[in-house]
Parts: sequence; C-alpha cells; structure tokens
Amino acid sequence: MPAASLSRRTALFAAVLFPLALPSCISRPSGYEGYQTRSYNVRGGHYQPMSVEQALDYEETGVCSWYNESKFLGLKRGNTSLGEKVMPWHLIGAHKTLPLPAVVKVTNVSNGKSVKLRINDRGPFIDGRMLDVSPRAAKKLGFYDQGLTTVEMKVLSVGDGKYKRKRRSWFFF
Repeated sequence: MPAASLSRRTALFAAVLFPLALPSCISRPSGYEGYQTRSYNVRGGHYQPMSVEQALDYEETGVCSWYNESKFLGLKRGNTSLGEKVMPWHLIGAHKTLPLPAVVKVTNVSNGKSVKLRINDRGPFIDGRMLDVSPRAAKKLGFYDQGLTTVEMKVLSVGDGKYKRKRRSWFFF
C-alpha cells in the first residue's frame, strides 16, 4: 500500500475517532457529591479547611498566581484534589482552606476584570500567595503575562449535587 494512502487512512481514522473520545475528556464533577473539609499536610505545613458555614460568607484579597496542571493536549487525569481532569480551557483554581469544591468570583484589583471559577484543588503553597488559577482564568483576568496580580475573591457556593450550598444574599427591597 502506498505511504500516501496509509497516511490518509490514518488521518481519516484519527478524525473520526478523536471527536468520539472528546466527550469523555470534558471535565465534569468527578461523580463526587458533597464537599471536602478534612485537614491535610503539605510541605511540612498543616492545613485545616474552614467549615461550609464559614466559607459561605468568605471574602479575601490577596496575591493570585496561575499554574498549569494539564499535560499533552490537556488529557492528564486525576490531578486535582477532587480527582478531576484538568483541561487548558477550564476555569478552575486552588485554595488552601476553602472547602472543595467551591465556586468563587475573582476580580483583578488592577483592571476590574472578573471571572467565576471552580476551586477544586489545594494550593498555592508559596508564602504570600492566596490563590492559584488556571491559565485561561489568568488570561480572562488580564494577568497571564505578568504571572501575579492582586485579586478580590468572594465565595458564591460550596459543594456539588444535593449538598450544594449557595452564599446568602442580604437584599432588602
């Protein structure tokens, strides 16, 4: 069989199979329902995540960095604390003491850009840093090229499934 014909067949085979495999690569909650608040140890430090009640009223301002956990084509599995896949296009982050998972609104103090993201990992474990976000989140917040920025973070919800709890709103009309 000519090499060109084999090459076309291989390309056709890949073009047909890749889209079929793609839905299994899209990150969804890993079947995990509830939330994690258990303590843990990393790099000689002991961390006790806050309770769900504490987290629902939580706001913090601090230094944010970005990190990239995805590998070849973003198809690495089980690399968050919840065992979720990480893809380059995800809006996710890492925090040391929030219950996992949590949804937060992050606002870049220097330019006012905001993004809503899912906290599904632990970190950053570098002194003086409050939050790590995915590359896509860093781009949306406008600090990808700088590497660090100061952000305001507000928790919107904690947990998944029937255990999901939303932040209380105090609206009076």
